[in-house]
Amino acid sequence: MIILKEITALATYPVRHPVLRKGKPIETCSFDNDDNPTTKHFGLFDNEELKGVVSVFEKKNPVFNETKQFQIRGMAVLESAQGYGFGKILMLEAEKYCKTENEAIIWFNARENAVGFYENMGYTINGTSFDIAGIGTHYIMYKRL
Repeated sequence: MIILKEITALATYPVRHPVLRKGKPIETCSFDNDDNPTTKHFGLFDNEELKGVVSVFEKKNPVFNETKQFQIRGMAVLESAQGYGFGKILMLEAEKYCKTENEAIIWFNARENAVGFYENMGYTINGTSFDIAGIGTHYIMYKRL
């Protein structure tokens, strides 16, 4: 049984660490503004086991003109749970949360190997690739709501 619910930043670490920060100290799972009251973290549970997470931050990117901007960070699904549509479910939940605002935009830094997934969900690349030290090649991607 699949359940989506809001969780704490700390509760995201069991997924963030092995998927996004593998081999790095657990402290690297902490993101700036994780505990900000406007930040939301969602967990996807399959039979009461956390399988995926996504975090939504109210954060402006100067590349975009929209007044209301949301940044997705820490979108991850455990390797053993990939291929079941959990990533799509998490992104749709994040979009649903962001749609409560008019004229909003969602943007994020997508890893190179995830670009196709996000394009299939209607996101567009903005600009050229860039490197995040110790993590790899990324692209800014976005969707207007």
